[in-house]
Amino acid sequence: MTRVSLELVPRTLDALLEDVALSRRILPQLNLLNIPDLLRFDVRSYSAAQTVRAQTGLESIPHIRAIDVDPDVPLPGAHCSEQGAVLVVAGDPAPDGYKTYDQNSVDVIARYQREAPHLDVYAVFDPYRRAPWQELEDVQRKKDAGAKGFFTQPLFDVNMLRLCMDWMRDETVFWGVSPVLGEKSRAYWTRVNHIVFPQDYDLSLDGNIKLARTMLTLIREVGDNAYLMPLRVDLGAYLRGLEDLI
Repeated sequence: MTRVSLELVPRTLDALLEDVALSRRILPQLNLLNIPDLLRFDVRSYSAAQTVRAQTGLESIPHIRAIDVDPDVPLPGAHCSEQGAVLVVAGDPAPDGYKTYDQNSVDVIARYQREAPHLDVYAVFDPYRRAPWQELEDVQRKKDAGAKGFFTQPLFDVNMLRLCMDWMRDETVFWGVSPVLGEKSRAYWTRVNHIVFPQDYDLSLDGNIKLARTMLTLIREVGDNAYLMPLRVDLGAYLRGLEDLI
């Protein structure tokens, strides 16, 4: 069964809950969120996911930054007896004065496997950051450590999606879909995430919705999963353009 998760940023708890309410009005069938952990905001992903679950009943997957996990304190979620899930990410460099730890995603995934086997642990697949063979070797290490499946870096090219689907055909994958509106946003993705966009990439809202519909249709055809990352876009307008596919 194909599942579609919606990634919502916890700028504040109130703003997050407003975004959840708007999303559910448009998509009453929505039953899964994933929540990133961004240090520029005060709300941490795990507490945000707990609040969303408690107030809305929606399954919510927090992103856990590996470099933030203190090896001497319990893991986020380890104390909870309920079934749930986390997404372990490496974590971008932290600002000066912010304490981090010398460990990677594989280390933290393995610790979840030992200390919180009741949780489903997801990892990251990013086909852009390095040579594919290196990324696929890392996929295997994460699987060996206990990862159940993968959330991908958003993809912006149907041909790239098909290629990655072939590489990951035996895995449980949530394929990332995100709009890119305007040259400034495109330059950011290129500079920070090393994205190579198709020459004819359409930066309009309509163009992004059309691409997302094509990608979601393909993902459904092969029985995989997807997640939407609606950054810097009118959330309602974007979701209304996709509601019949979710």
